[in-house]
Amino acid sequence: MARGHQKIQSQQKNAKKAAEKKKGQAADQKTAAMAALVHTCPVCRTQMPDPKTFKQHFESKHPKSPMPPELVDVQA
Repeated sequence: MARGHQKIQSQQKNAKKAAEKKKGQAADQKTAAMAALVHTCPVCRTQMPDPKTFKQHFESKHPKSPMPPELVDVQA
């Protein structure tokens, strides 16, 4: 029954490798998502990925505040 013991060890080793790979992948996605957030709202400091989303956020959340100059000519 030596092969049975080797099989269990191999399965545990492969499960450990898969868990490490999955853990590393999640960190890469999180880092990429944070790097994509390049626009920051001057009023509430919320970060957005693109100017269109930023303008929509600003118009809906801060209608009484003056529009920042970088958003004036953006098409929403």
